[in-house]
Amino acid sequence: MKILIGYPPTKSEKGIALLSQNRQFQWFSNPSYLFPVILGSAATLLKERGNEVLWVDSIAENISTEDFFKKIEIEKPDLFAFETKTPVIKQHWKIVNEIKEKFPKMKIVIMGDHVTSFPEESLENSKADFALCGGDFDFVLADLCDWISEGGKKIPNGVYYKKGKKIFGSKFDLKHNLDDAPFIDRELTKWKLYEKEYNLQGKPFFYIMSGRDCWWGKCKFCAWPTLFPKFRVRSVKNVLDEVGMLIEKYNAKEIFDDSGTLMTGKWLEDFCNGLIERGYNKKIKYSCNMRFNALKQEEFDLMKRAGFRLLKFGLESANQETLDKLIKGIKVEDIIHGCEMAKKAGLTVHLTMIVGYPWETKDDAIKTFELAKELMQSGKADLLQATVLVPYPGTPLWREAKDNDWFLFNPLEYERYDMREPVLKTANSDVLEVAGICGKIYTIFLTPRYVLQRVKNIRNWDDFKFNLRGVKAVVGHLKDFLKKTRNNTKAFY
Repeated sequence: MKILIGYPPTKSEKGIALLSQNRQFQWFSNPSYLFPVILGSAATLLKERGNEVLWVDSIAENISTEDFFKKIEIEKPDLFAFETKTPVIKQHWKIVNEIKEKFPKMKIVIMGDHVTSFPEESLENSKADFALCGGDFDFVLADLCDWISEGGKKIPNGVYYKKGKKIFGSKFDLKHNLDDAPFIDRELTKWKLYEKEYNLQGKPFFYIMSGRDCWWGKCKFCAWPTLFPKFRVRSVKNVLDEVGMLIEKYNAKEIFDDSGTLMTGKWLEDFCNGLIERGYNKKIKYSCNMRFNALKQEEFDLMKRAGFRLLKFGLESANQETLDKLIKGIKVEDIIHGCEMAKKAGLTVHLTMIVGYPWETKDDAIKTFELAKELMQSGKADLLQATVLVPYPGTPLWREAKDNDWFLFNPLEYERYDMREPVLKTANSDVLEVAGICGKIYTIFLTPRYVLQRVKNIRNWDDFKFNLRGVKAVVGHLKDFLKKTRNNTKAFY
């Protein structure tokens, strides 16, 4: 089969769609294109099974709808498969219908976390032929294409389809051995498109996933446990072999492991020792997502010796009640202690946080701002990002918000889940004012104490260029939030 895989044109006056490999969707003025690991795995697996595969990321390649249709007309693919998310799902239903009108014989497959939550919905609202569920859509898509080509009797689990007016499908399973997935063909998937990432220092850098997705997997706001309700991890050897391939073939300088949370315990110990024994720690920097209260000082120290550079932690809130409600499984003091241990080991700490919880007041949100400010200005943390709480369909938070009438609008207005405005009511306060604190958090980067901390940490030209890129990213964030202020909210300050 000839298969087109990637992302369709996704346009808006709000900015550039951050769709690939993003757990939370946003429109950004200053784009950051993250490499879509599982979609890349899908393309590679399809190619290995003898299909002709065309990678087209219309967002990263800035391809217009007109040019996209021209490409389809020239290439005449048998099937187009793409990933979508809640805020653009309606836009994508529309483009599916336009494609089907022009190219009725071409099969269309739609997938992603929203589709996994409500597979029937996309088939009812668009002319897509198949809706894929679950996070292993690399394996499932390849099996589906085999089924289409060979005319098999049983369609793979996790695939929904329409027959007449009825929709059929089966629950997905996560039975696949992740070591069976091929190392991604980076040439096929045009890896150089994805070099706009402001948190990674070494270039060239690459995204991989050693696990799917988070071994904690309980945070009620996260959509990815819907895709990966069962955590699985690749073998240490398999991941080390991929790291070695990226070093040897592409001269990789940094790798970001985008597992929801990197595996800990013996797996992490063996992996770190493997990086050291193979000498990779002298050739690359390794960065990843990590949880507070997951590591001890000696583990942070080992990670540093193994070449780890940056750890991204979910702070989420400075209020213990909120952490408990989210089922984060951490204490506020774990946040502070975790930052201290990581910095003592010499690692870069990146914090993520959320404002706009329905049970939080403005004072609660300010507490989160103040904690982030203290950690950043004291040198216990280096970077941060803040978002407005979005209860994505399929998450426990979405169901809770519906049950408690927390939504500020009809929860089926999916296009409004894009962080341009608050989604949920908040406790005893102006929701717009609370959400405005999200923008206020970014001003921490501009405070003299923080700037002094950054200047003190500049050791070489690479550090200087990294900080320069960071300034550009902060300006972009502030520009986005100022847009929100003008359009939706009161002034932040």
